Amino acid sequence: MLRLVLAVFLASLSSPVLAQSSQWSLQAGTLPEGWQIAGEGEDAPIWQVINDNGTPVLAMTSQSDSGLFGMFGSGFNAITNQNIRFLDGTISVRFKAISGNSDQGGGIMWRVQDDENYYVARFNPLEDNFRFYTVKNGHRRELDSASIALSAGWHKMTITQTGDRFQGALDGQPLLDYNDDTFAKAGGVGLWTKADAVTYFTDLQVTPR
Repeated sequence: MLRLVLAVFLASLSSPVLAQSSQWSLQAGTLPEGWQIAGEGEDAPIWQVINDNGTPVLAMTSQSDSGLFGMFGSGFNAITNQNIRFLDGTISVRFKAISGNSDQGGGIMWRVQDDENYYVARFNPLEDNFRFYTVKNGHRRELDSASIALSAGWHKMTITQTGDRFQGALDGQPLLDYNDDTFAKAGGVGLWTKADAVTYFTDLQVTPR
């Protein structure tokens, strides 16, 4: 049995300290409880829990049929959790780009209203850039971009949201800072890739405030 820990830190209204931590014990081929893959049938990407050199990871292993044309609609490879409600706070995840000819890497979704409406931050090693986007009604719009090259292997992405301001960092280095009010309500969280990007994720932490 593999163990994948997705820790959700829920700050209580009366105390800023850790109020609750959740984790899921998984077998290979299953998904964490509460997580749903965007898309149905042949249009759905394949997300699995696999063993990466002894480390259990949540992996996007095969893109959706429509993912190759994601720039034109909602065909991105996404897995979301609507049980976690996020408005302000911090989200971080460790990720590793594995392969992809047209796209690589991926990142974090937040304030997810549904499969076609959310914020997303992603790093793409093919382009050496880190970007913020909105996806509204299935259409993606770039908000902010930073040029950065990362070595192969594991890296950490962190998103901090306060009101309409959100900031993005890679491996602790602040790179993005933007204001936008497209999605002003609390929403779910998720993980995201595009087209044929096969990416591994682990150590997801969500800290609402």
